[in-house]
Amino acid sequence: MTAAPSTASAALPSAPPDCDRTDPAGEGAHIARLYREHLSSGRAVLGTVIGGMVETGSEGVWVFTGDGRRYLDFGGYGVFLLGHRHPSVTAAVHRQVDTHPLASRVFLEPVAARAARALATRTPAGLDHVHFVNSGAEATEAGLKLARAHGHTALVSTLGGYHGKTLGALSATANPKYQEPFRPLLPDSTAVPYGDTDAMATALAALGSRACVIVEPVQGEGGVRVPPPGYLAEVSRLCRTHGAFLIVDEIQTGLGRLGSWWGMDLDGAPRPQHAAPDALLVGKGLSGGVVPVAAVVATAAAYRPFSRDPYLHTSTFAASPLACAAALAAVETLETEDLVNRAAVLGDRLLAGVRTACAPYTGGMVREVRGRGLLIGLEFAEEQAVGELMLELVGRSVLVNHSLNATRVLRLTPPAIADEEHVGLFLAALTEALRVVATRLGRTV
Repeated sequence: MTAAPSTASAALPSAPPDCDRTDPAGEGAHIARLYREHLSSGRAVLGTVIGGMVETGSEGVWVFTGDGRRYLDFGGYGVFLLGHRHPSVTAAVHRQVDTHPLASRVFLEPVAARAARALATRTPAGLDHVHFVNSGAEATEAGLKLARAHGHTALVSTLGGYHGKTLGALSATANPKYQEPFRPLLPDSTAVPYGDTDAMATALAALGSRACVIVEPVQGEGGVRVPPPGYLAEVSRLCRTHGAFLIVDEIQTGLGRLGSWWGMDLDGAPRPQHAAPDALLVGKGLSGGVVPVAAVVATAAAYRPFSRDPYLHTSTFAASPLACAAALAAVETLETEDLVNRAAVLGDRLLAGVRTACAPYTGGMVREVRGRGLLIGLEFAEEQAVGELMLELVGRSVLVNHSLNATRVLRLTPPAIADEEHVGLFLAALTEALRVVATRLGRTV
C-alpha cells in the first residue's frame, strides 16, 4: 500500500516559515533510522509506509510536516477537541512556565486547587473530589485502587472496552492481543459483553459487593460502539443493588467530545434514574491539546481513603502547576467558547456527510457508520479497507485514526473548532478516497 498523491494540498494554507524544507526526504530517513535504533523498529516501518513524513508543528486543525505540507487533523485519538495549541491554553501554560511550572509539593499549590474546582463544578452531582494524574491509564489505576481500598477487589469490565495498558488498566482492557504477553494480570477479572445488562446482572449476582465495574458511555477504541438507551443507568442500578463500586471511564467521551459535557448525559434514562458512578475518569481533552493531564473525580465517600491519607497514592509529577494550568484553561475555554454545543452541531453535520459519502458502499465495503458528537466510526467489511483508506486520506492531506480494539473500524475525532470549510475538505477527501479504495478492492458500485 502506498499513499496516494495529494489532490487537496492546493486548498491548504501554507506551512509556517520556520518549517525545514531543505531535505525533507533525507530528514525523514534520518528520523526513521533513529526510531529503529532507539525507539521502535515497528514504528519506523509504519512511518515509512505512510510516506516518511516528519511532524514538525501544529496549529488549530492543522499538523505541519517537514516537507512544507499541512494535514487536516480529524484524528488525534480524542485529545485535540480544542485543536492544536489553542491560544487560551498555550497562554496559560506559557504564564505558568514563566512563574512556577513544577511545585515543591511541600506548600499548598493554588493552580491545582483552582483546576480541581473548575472540573468538579462541571461534573455530575456528587462528584466533587479530584485526583490529578498524568495520563488516562494512570486515572484508571487510581480508580481501581480507590475501589480496592474499599474492598472491591473483583474487576468487571466489558468486551471491547479500552482503559489503558499499565498492568491494572490492562486487566480491564479485555483484548487478548494486549493482555497475553503480560499475564498474570489482576486476579478475579471478568469481562462481559458491552451493552448487555443481563450479562452484567449475572456477573454482579455472583460477585456481590466485591465487584468493581468499569465501563465507557461509548466505546471509543472498541469501534465507537453506542450502547442501548438506559444502559449506564441500569448498570448503575445493578451496582447499587449488589453494593458494587462503579467507575465510568469518560477519558475519551467526556468534556464535550460527544456533544454534551459527559457521555453519561446522553444515556437516555430519565433523570431520577441516571447513572451515579463512584468515580469518573477524565483525560485526553483535559489537556487542552497542550500538556498531558488526566484525573479521577469521585464522590466524598469513594474518595475518603485518598482524602484521609494524601500519601496513600502519589506521583511525582501529578497535579503539577503546569499541567493544571492547561486543565484549568481547557475547561474554561470549553465553556466560554460554547464548544460543547458546537461539538453537537458539528458532529451532526459531519455524521450526516460521512453517511452520504459511504452510502454507495453501505452493505458491501462499508458495514455501518455510527457515532455521537465528534466521535464517529466507519466499520468496514474487511480490515484491509481501513489501512487502505487511511493511506489514501493521508495522501489527500487528512489524518484519521484506526481503533485498537476494533481493527475494521476507522475512527474520527475531529476538533470542535473546525468549521464548514474544514468539514467540506474532509468530506471531499473521504469521498474520493472511498472511490479509490473500493475500486482497488473490487468493491465498485
